[in-house]
Amino acid sequence: MPAPRINMRKIKDVLRLKLDARLSHEQIATSLGISKGAVSKYVGKAAAAGLDWATIQPMSETALERYVVHGRLDRPTHYVLPDYGRIHQELRRKGMTLMLLWEEYVGAHPEQPTYRYSQFCERYRRYAMCLKRSMRQIHRAGEKMFVDYAGPTVELADGGRAHIFVAALGASSYTYACATPRETMADWLQGCARALSFFGGVPQLIVPDNPKAMIANPNRYEPRANETVEDFARHYGTSVLPARPRHPQDKAKVESAVQVVERWILMRLRHQRLATVDDVNEAIEPLLERLNSKAFQKLPGSRASAFADVDAPALQALPLQPWEWAAFKNVRVHIDHHVEIEGHRYSVPQDLVGLLLEARITTNAVELLHRGQRVASHQRSAHRGGFTTVVAHLPAAHRAHLQWTPERLVHWGESIGAATGRLVTRLIEAQRHPEHGYRACLGLLSLARRYGRERLEAASVIALELGTAKYVHVKAILVNERDKVAASTAPSWTSPPHEHVRGPGYYQ
Repeated sequence: MPAPRINMRKIKDVLRLKLDARLSHEQIATSLGISKGAVSKYVGKAAAAGLDWATIQPMSETALERYVVHGRLDRPTHYVLPDYGRIHQELRRKGMTLMLLWEEYVGAHPEQPTYRYSQFCERYRRYAMCLKRSMRQIHRAGEKMFVDYAGPTVELADGGRAHIFVAALGASSYTYACATPRETMADWLQGCARALSFFGGVPQLIVPDNPKAMIANPNRYEPRANETVEDFARHYGTSVLPARPRHPQDKAKVESAVQVVERWILMRLRHQRLATVDDVNEAIEPLLERLNSKAFQKLPGSRASAFADVDAPALQALPLQPWEWAAFKNVRVHIDHHVEIEGHRYSVPQDLVGLLLEARITTNAVELLHRGQRVASHQRSAHRGGFTTVVAHLPAAHRAHLQWTPERLVHWGESIGAATGRLVTRLIEAQRHPEHGYRACLGLLSLARRYGRERLEAASVIALELGTAKYVHVKAILVNERDKVAASTAPSWTSPPHEHVRGPGYYQ
């Protein structure tokens, strides 16, 4: 088992007792409880470095360690120092590597001594360790947008509160903030939509925490957003990946942005009395521009310049149409091939009767989806108990029934004959509502297929003379063939002269 390492405090005591107190190696070893070999080792290294006690006494333990442990001097370097602040920002670009940056560093100083690749990387790692913890993560350009709500709220004149939504891009820390009435799902998604419009593009991922308004299942390993959030992500061509529950370091970028917004924006609004949420947004806008233009403390440039150089070129384009709020609901198709949504019924193709569909409900429209495919679309109606029906969704027999009108039936009857047309008109007019006579008319007109058009016309003449307009009477005339008898009967009978007939002269 190796001997425990001697700490620097004891090594400094060895040198003090030797160089200042002038004790022997044996006395020093006995006094400090170490071997004479260890005393000899460190005294020899101090002598090789040319150190005396006057030089060693004010020296820190770290500086002394370089001489007597590592055996090297802290000599000034003549190498060209890389701009590690710029290198740290360049590494956020997608596909950027330290090897490429080192080659550019060497190529930029061909006549001057430069560090080898291993020293270049080692010195950059030391630089990165000096930055804040939140800056150690390497965020790729255009990859992530972190979102969250600030803890403090803004008091309104009516006693209400405006909640402050904050979004920040990972690579540039470019920040957006706006006020919303509450923190519902609609407020979250409206804030995200405004942020994307402000940035002028769409990142690959949107990273919130785990708000109940957005995340249906905040599982650590397989989180699941609700349907409306997924619809939002599909519209913008991005994805929502919530941070792990109770792990704010997963979204440290926006945690820092929230702190900056609270200090640089909300504190400047604390003395203002604003009436509405829109007034708060108007007050935030100029302060937000100043915040993004403020220079970094340890890195070159500002959030605005870093965004223009790094994030902006890497963002995806915004969709042509703005996102519209949509709620989702599972509905089953009734036997009348309609689904019921908020008390109103909407038609779907009759082949889907009995199936479970997904309804996408927006402000102005209702879309019905079957296995992800849209099968029907209607304008949204607020009429409870009403129906919205597309004729193409109906069965063939139902479509044919809807096509019957009084005018069409009369026209059909007139095509058989004038008497049939008048009989159809009388059938329709005899009812309180025209549709009550549709079936009687269809039954009457169907007699032409069995008995012929000429016989139906003759039977219609007899029915009109008898003053009847019923289907059963016309059918009885045809069954009993009274139309044929009437057609063969001689002209009307005339009474012959008779002595019992007074004649017209009697009445003179």
